[in-house]
Amino acid sequence: MLKWHPMKLGVVIYSNDAETVFQAFRLGNYALSQGDAVKVFLLAKGVECEGLDNEKFNVTKEIQAYLDAGGRTFSCGSCMKLRAKGESQACPLSKMADLYNIIAESDRVVTF
Repeated sequence: MLKWHPMKLGVVIYSNDAETVFQAFRLGNYALSQGDAVKVFLLAKGVECEGLDNEKFNVTKEIQAYLDAGGRTFSCGSCMKLRAKGESQACPLSKMADLYNIIAESDRVVTF
């Protein structure tokens, strides 16, 4: 029998599609509930994750649940600047070095 150990999961979100972003954070929330460490890097259109709520997907609620459960987010500073977005709890300004470190430290990396 294999012994389970907590996983380090890296999630890269580069979409601004409400359903895709909702499902990415839903995966992050599930992984956190399993005792895993999760880091989300928001890249390109992914930095637009706030304000994607619609009648089917409450993205803001899923992001807040992720943050409340101890998940960490990082946001591409260049991508934020291109969109004239300010830093927030969900979108803290970060650098490519942060994305590189997430990839290097993670057991698995998934992209959305």
